Amino acid sequence: MRNENIKKFFECLGYEFKNENLITEALTHKSYTREFNNERLEFLGDAVLDLVVGEFLFEEFKDSEEGTLSKLRAALVNETSFTKLANELHLGDYIYLSPAEEHNNGRHKPSILSNAFESVMGALYLEAGLDKVKEISLNLIFKVYKEINPDNLLKDYKTTLQEITQAHFGCTPDYVLVSSSGPDHKKEFEIGVSINDKIYSKAKGHSKKVAQQNAAKDAIRVLKKELKL
Repeated sequence: MRNENIKKFFECLGYEFKNENLITEALTHKSYTREFNNERLEFLGDAVLDLVVGEFLFEEFKDSEEGTLSKLRAALVNETSFTKLANELHLGDYIYLSPAEEHNNGRHKPSILSNAFESVMGALYLEAGLDKVKEISLNLIFKVYKEINPDNLLKDYKTTLQEITQAHFGCTPDYVLVSSSGPDHKKEFEIGVSINDKIYSKAKGHSKKVAQQNAAKDAIRVLKKELKL
């Protein structure tokens, strides 16, 4: 069993679960052969983290308008951000996966890591309450994001990419929906960036806007190498 060193995870997390069944459920991916998985806890954790981050931003940025606060929260409450927090905990080492998903590099998939992080926070909320989730999740955010402010968090990759393509190609990029999957409450979208009918990147996200930003970020990286910017 991959979780014989679960105490290491508890040390990284800063909390030791008393309910073994609860943390086992939080770490069980749907591909693993069990009568339960972490999708329900993921749903709960998503809502709890939305509240925790929203409250933090409300208190931290007292002069910011609702639109700015919403954008800041979206920059912190998303798959990319949660994957970074999961990696800070080495969470991938402790997830229960099927052999097929394990072989498919599942321990490093952003969607699996992000969902598992939400699930662990959902389990933490049920066992220890909102204050403990707030303490642990915000500490992790402060470790991963050295500066939390609009200038750092609200990078609009789509705007940057459009400036590059207009300057070097005389056109704007197109965003194409490649695929969508998952339950209605947790859809995952894959978006491709096309420039002059050539696909430069593809990326996923739990909303089309997030997927577009992720794809734009990847396309910028490709173009910088190609154009030597």
